[in-house]
Amino acid sequence: MTTAPPIRLVCLDMAGTTVADGGTVETAFARAMDAMGVRDPDRLAAALAHVRVTMGQSKITVFRHLFAGDEDAAAAANRAFERSYDALVDTGRVEGLPGAAETLAGLRERGLGVCLTTGFAPGTRDRILDALGWWSLVDLALSPVDAGGRGRPYPDMNLTAALHFGLDDVRESAVVGDTSNDLLAGWRAGAGLVVGVLSGAHDRATLEAAPHTHVLADVTGLPALLGRP
Repeated sequence: MTTAPPIRLVCLDMAGTTVADGGTVETAFARAMDAMGVRDPDRLAAALAHVRVTMGQSKITVFRHLFAGDEDAAAAANRAFERSYDALVDTGRVEGLPGAAETLAGLRERGLGVCLTTGFAPGTRDRILDALGWWSLVDLALSPVDAGGRGRPYPDMNLTAALHFGLDDVRESAVVGDTSNDLLAGWRAGAGLVVGVLSGAHDRATLEAAPHTHVLADVTGLPALLGRP
């Protein structure tokens, strides 16, 4: 049995893991559904319930489910979501979770690669990073389109990051997220650490039901877990 190699790369989700959501994703989804003419309370409630369960997945994938495979409707809803979310970002509705910026900076200072992954489109992702002023805190930021188009729970973004950083072994990566989809994606990528955090969408029971190695209160616990004070 071989000893696991040391961690060289940390891949962290954005909304709910490093970025405070505050219900912004659900608000943008509700506005997108309204823009698509979905106003029946029962249908809207069912749609939002699905959104909560699938937090962490690519947004276009969620809309494909909600519109039963109607690609044109899903694409239109996704565009409406992006416009709504971008507008919310522009009004100051996003901020870093407490200690997240310091944690990212500390990981980089200690020589680890830092990658942010998200189900948002690149334009929305970049808008958030611009608003937070976080570009200097990360080495790489990935959306599903940057990894072939498949988002979580597929491992593609984490594997793309591993290739980008030239890892010799996928176990040299740690994957961190607040949803079961984040954890499943990390597990499928073979990450050495698959860490759930309780700062976002899914509770402890949901995270512990997914494949994982650790569950932490939030990302500020990462340095100690990695043996880096």
